[in-house]
Amino acid sequence: APAAPAAAAPAAAAAAAPAAAPAASADVGKKVYEQVCAACHAAGVAGAPKFGDKAAWAPRLKEGMDAVHNFALKGKGVMPPKGGYAGPDADVIAASDYMANAAK
Repeated sequence: APAAPAAAAPAAAAAAAPAAAPAASADVGKKVYEQVCAACHAAGVAGAPKFGDKAAWAPRLKEGMDAVHNFALKGKGVMPPKGGYAGPDADVIAASDYMANAAK
């Protein structure tokens, strides 16, 4: 009997984690966008699709989020890989999700 409560606690913690992850990811995405991506994506510098511009983002989003993440991580056109960001890939993916969600 003592083992049952111990087993239930990790399961409850694991169940709670996925709900928290999207909010944390969105916060990271917004922060990275503001610190790095906005330098070009706010004004559409060098053909970068502007933040929130549905028409500019539509062809990219049509390719799917894997393609959007790949552009963000590997670079596209004059955008360097990760937009020049030195942090983890997960932060860049969060920022690309943040920008994509604003254009849907």
